[in-house]
Amino acid sequence: MLTCLRSTDWLINNQSFKASVDHVGSRLFLTNGLISRGWKLKPNLACISFDNLMTGEPLLRAVKPEAEVTIDGENYQVGGLAGQSDLAYLTESVIEELVVDPSALRLSSWDVGRPIARFVWPKNRHHAPNSDWPPKGIRLSFEFLSHDPYFKLTVHYELYDGIPALSKWLTIENHGTRPFVIDQFVSEILALTPYEDPVEWREVPITPPNIHVETDYAFGGFSHKNSSRHSIHWLTDTDFKTQVNYDLQNPCLLHVKPPLGPNQDLPVGQTWESFRTFELVYDSTDRERCGLALKKLYRTIAPWVTENPLILHVVSTDPETVYRAIDQASECGFEMLSLSFGSGINMEDNSDINYQKHRAFVDYATDKGIAIGGYSLLSSRRIQPDRDNIVNPKTGETGGQTHGYCPALASNWGQTYFRLLRTFFENTGFLQFTHDGSYPGDIDAAERLPLQKGSTDSQWVQWQIITDFYKSQREKGIYIRVPDYYYLSGANEAGMGYREVNWSLPRIQQQIHTRQNIFDGTWQKTPSMGWMFVPLTQYHGGGTDATIEPLEDHLDHYEVMLASNLLQGVQAVYRGLRLYDTEQTRDMVKRLVDLYKKYRHILESDLIHLRRANGRTLDYMLHVNSTLAEKGFLSVFNPTPNPIEQEIHLPLYYTGLTDSAEVSCQDQPPVIHRLDRHFFIELLVEVPANSYTWFVIR
Repeated sequence: MLTCLRSTDWLINNQSFKASVDHVGSRLFLTNGLISRGWKLKPNLACISFDNLMTGEPLLRAVKPEAEVTIDGENYQVGGLAGQSDLAYLTESVIEELVVDPSALRLSSWDVGRPIARFVWPKNRHHAPNSDWPPKGIRLSFEFLSHDPYFKLTVHYELYDGIPALSKWLTIENHGTRPFVIDQFVSEILALTPYEDPVEWREVPITPPNIHVETDYAFGGFSHKNSSRHSIHWLTDTDFKTQVNYDLQNPCLLHVKPPLGPNQDLPVGQTWESFRTFELVYDSTDRERCGLALKKLYRTIAPWVTENPLILHVVSTDPETVYRAIDQASECGFEMLSLSFGSGINMEDNSDINYQKHRAFVDYATDKGIAIGGYSLLSSRRIQPDRDNIVNPKTGETGGQTHGYCPALASNWGQTYFRLLRTFFENTGFLQFTHDGSYPGDIDAAERLPLQKGSTDSQWVQWQIITDFYKSQREKGIYIRVPDYYYLSGANEAGMGYREVNWSLPRIQQQIHTRQNIFDGTWQKTPSMGWMFVPLTQYHGGGTDATIEPLEDHLDHYEVMLASNLLQGVQAVYRGLRLYDTEQTRDMVKRLVDLYKKYRHILESDLIHLRRANGRTLDYMLHVNSTLAEKGFLSVFNPTPNPIEQEIHLPLYYTGLTDSAEVSCQDQPPVIHRLDRHFFIELLVEVPANSYTWFVIR
């Protein structure tokens, strides 16, 4: 159920929700009309409110420190107030009775500014309209001083316009006369109202509070749930004595911290920065609405994920094959060509011959309006000598990592590897990078001075190495595909989510799996955040029943695979040697690409999940965007051997339309439909056997 009036629904029109800082007496409030976070400034800084203004609900039940940090073995609490006896709820009378914790760092000053870009994003290719970088909003910083050792710790917040989301991070400056070590930190501590509070807890876990939290300290997964497990910790609050759960096991205390370290040395005069935490407050428990909110967050804090070029992945570096593929890509409207895994590309070959060969590809492609890229493998490789691989802290030996083996990024080999990659891109002009098996978060027990001391700092060091590389590529305008959740560190795309061996199944099954994967993957990814797969040539076996080549012999299947991806705004790994083999094949590919480009903005907008593919009846999803002239785009697929005529109950709430909708079937003259009081229309669709159709809604 929607929790707000449609006229003020931020998911439809968010223009009026501007971030501001309000200073009222001894209180400070960071608000944008959707959420509000408040602090008491005296006798010490303490967060005393965190409110969901969309539902009118307070999120905070107790006061905790702003952060914690351990330096040279000594723990420092940052701000906060003490004395709350019942941690179930906060009232004004309780807040006024709180007292200073004498051991906590004291607030020295605060400052207001504008959000600052985490790194450079050159908008040098197609991206979603109105993508702001840095995001619009407001920044609020609190400074704390310590005198032994002498350092300044700053807690930074950014609240963004038009979305119930904020970010938080720490910086520490060494103002003393000697270096010190930042052993550990907790950058966010929130005592939140429980989502549920069962008396007993046995095997079924208790659901944590209904708020999305993730960080850019993320690796090792295709989803934020897997990748953020390293830093997001829902803990029990043993001081919360009045919770209903008898064993005090309710996970309603949020700590954001790395599992190890960072164990970083901070020289005199230098500044250290934590990772960033992003918090999105939901106004509903509805799966679709929560997903729309999350995708709005990604478009706000990582807008490069809206880049969505059409890429042909070529499995050869033979010049004649590559030049022909460039010609075909240009002719059909593709925008990039990537030398795929299995092509023979070697970015670690620093010979002039290698650079000249690939620079020639770039020069030829540039004249055709095509960017060139390529592939490199990192994790799952075993490097020789063995000392350059990560050492398992449990065994003291290499092996046993996430992908079996993983090169150590702080090793001599690892440093050489990244230097060779940078040199390759500088010498060739490549503008696309597929980095397979990226660093998945493995801990390395080896000492690798001067970069790495051992286990406690290895994850932090390797995360910095890989993310610094991705950020540098982002700054150069290189499009980055990584099968891991490095979006917040500059990557454009990860897998939509699929099982690779499924692309060896018979062709008709691949069609169903394609649309199932897209349906499932876009609950929490925008269409442009996940790639799919189209095996033009054989992949993982399957023989002639699984592949499209010869393309002209399987033209109908090829068209459905193109439509299944492009009409849902998703790019795929079109992997083979060519895009077409006959004029008829070329015309079909070009027609689908032209259709995609004509409606590109609406096709790259959010999807409403209506009917998942099941192979037995129609499946369909609806793109929506209230800010465009095309408010909706409906794609409908019929996987059966018989034509289907069916009336669809179509929800148009998120199109922003209120009274009527003009609906065109495949650019035919529009038919006007009246919306009912729940913003639905009844739409009759007719889809031929083993085919598809589409509608534009204005």
